[in-house]
Amino acid sequence: MDFSLSPQASDYAAQLNQFMSSEVFPAESTYHKQRSELVAAGKPHALPPVVEELKKKARSRGLWNLFLPGHGHPLNVTDYASLAEITGWSPDLAPEALNCSAPDTGNMEVLEMFGTEAQKKEWLEPLLNGEIRSGFAMTEPDVASSDARNIATEIKNDGDHYIINGVKWWTTGAMDPRCAILIVMGKTNPDAEEHKQQSMVLVPINTPGVEVRRNLTVFGYVDQHGHAEISFSHVRVPKSHLIGGEGEGFAIAQARLGPGRVHHCMRAIGMAERALSLMVDRSLERNAFGKELARQGVIQDWIARSRIDIEQARLLVLKAAWIIDNQGAKAARKEIAAIKVVVPEMAERVIDRAIQAFGGAGVSQDTPLASLYAGIRALRIVDGPTEVHIRDIARLEIKPRIS
Repeated sequence: MDFSLSPQASDYAAQLNQFMSSEVFPAESTYHKQRSELVAAGKPHALPPVVEELKKKARSRGLWNLFLPGHGHPLNVTDYASLAEITGWSPDLAPEALNCSAPDTGNMEVLEMFGTEAQKKEWLEPLLNGEIRSGFAMTEPDVASSDARNIATEIKNDGDHYIINGVKWWTTGAMDPRCAILIVMGKTNPDAEEHKQQSMVLVPINTPGVEVRRNLTVFGYVDQHGHAEISFSHVRVPKSHLIGGEGEGFAIAQARLGPGRVHHCMRAIGMAERALSLMVDRSLERNAFGKELARQGVIQDWIARSRIDIEQARLLVLKAAWIIDNQGAKAARKEIAAIKVVVPEMAERVIDRAIQAFGGAGVSQDTPLASLYAGIRALRIVDGPTEVHIRDIARLEIKPRIS
């Protein structure tokens, strides 16, 4: 296996690092100031203007839609993984500045792979241009959504239309005023084989019967893009809004989540790297019991273990990305499950150590650590909880011995 970057990816990485240093990091204080002003004005999900400025700058440099091969660049999953890690150093700003933020990335991949030409024209193109945002409505409040077969939202045939009834939540992005389209997963045939009961349908968010009920916070944090609870009451959409075929929703979801988990995990590694960098800086600035924190044995242990943890996790993610590129996502099923277990737990440990090194400042708004910790803790649930992935890994290990 060769994890070295292609010449094109190396060039993008150099450009992206320079963009982060010259544009993104200096803009963070402006972003938080503008967000505070918007929240005070009763607009907690409005986009701070500085983000649009960064988007223009990134696009002018060719740092745009890097996650999707064939759109102006030759990058594969392994190449993009290292770029995703760089954006993880500033998760509120960098991914969107490059038009590489979830859930839009996964939704664009679904439309690219399974959408009709009409669907691509109406929804994929404005998403690729960064003109609108989207939501992915799969998780439901009344069922254990760790098992997607439980999804209860109904998608019923009605002539040339579908009628949708159900409630979804944790629909990331749906609170953003720019959110124009939802990909909704529900059951079109509850009597079919359990993995062929579900379908995916495009639902414009302004369709009659769609009600965005509320935003869900993450440990009290109100994300700019939001995580919505949405009800669908007799929502009527044309059958031309079906993605793929009826009964293909479960398979499409798996195709969407594979590369998406690599993206999530590499951004998480970037978050861990930033936490470690902050911890090292802090340990060199502060003295306790007569010497710098950096000379205290316990702090040295935290720093060393954090470096080891990060390097191990990164190698596993790059292995998963390499297998996806060379053998397909199905062949990487075990590795994809493994990174979804290893990386969030690793990043949580590293960020927790950094918080401890900062003391009271670590849990305050004066550092990004508390926000990073909240996001990473949620990642142990996002895209399937840790326990489900552990179960899948165990089954894949056991199956060859009993078949």
